[in-house]
Amino acid sequence: MKTFIYMVRHGESPKTEGNERTRGLTDKGISDAYQITELLKGEGIEVFVSSPYQRAILTIQELARRSGQEVLVFEDLKERIFLNEDNRMPDKELYPLLEKSFSNPNFALTGGETNINCQNRAITVLKELLKIYRGRKVVLGTHGAVMTLMMAYYDNQYDYNFLLQTSKPDVYRMEFNDQELVEVKRLWNIQ
Repeated sequence: MKTFIYMVRHGESPKTEGNERTRGLTDKGISDAYQITELLKGEGIEVFVSSPYQRAILTIQELARRSGQEVLVFEDLKERIFLNEDNRMPDKELYPLLEKSFSNPNFALTGGETNINCQNRAITVLKELLKIYRGRKVVLGTHGAVMTLMMAYYDNQYDYNFLLQTSKPDVYRMEFNDQELVEVKRLWNIQ
C-alpha cells in the first residue's frame, strides 16, 4: 500500500541570534509558505506533522488550516542539535561542522548530537508515521539537516552535497510501499 511523505523544508528564517525554537519566517519565508500551500493544495494531503520549531510549523500551517487539520508536533523531528539546542549557530561555523558530521557520522561537539543520534530519533518517528498513516498522504514540516538524514536512511545519495543543493523552502515527495522507499520526487521549483 502506497504512503506518501511530503518533506517540506521550512522557508527563509531571520538569521538573528536567538532561540532556535521561536525563530519565525522572514517576509520571503511567509510568501514562500503561501506558494507551498498553492503547490500542495491539490495533493489530497490528510495529515500534517512538524518539528516543534516555529519556522517549520509556520511553513505548513496555512496548508493544514485550509485542509481543516491541525499541525501535530513531534519533538524528535526537531533540527539536529549542533552545539546548544536553543541558540542559532552562525553559518560560517555551521557549514564546516555539517561537512565534518557527514564525513564522520559519530562526530559531535560537546552538548551537541551526532548525525547518527539525530537520524535515529527522527527515523523512529517517521517509521511510526508510516505505520499509523499507512496508505495516506502526510506533510512533514522539517529542516535541512534532519530532512537529509531521514532521506539518507533510505538512500545514501542524500548526503552533504544533496543538503547543499536544497533550498529554503524545499519540497520532496517520498513514496513508500509499506516501510520501503520507492521513489523521491522534488516538487519545489526554486523561485
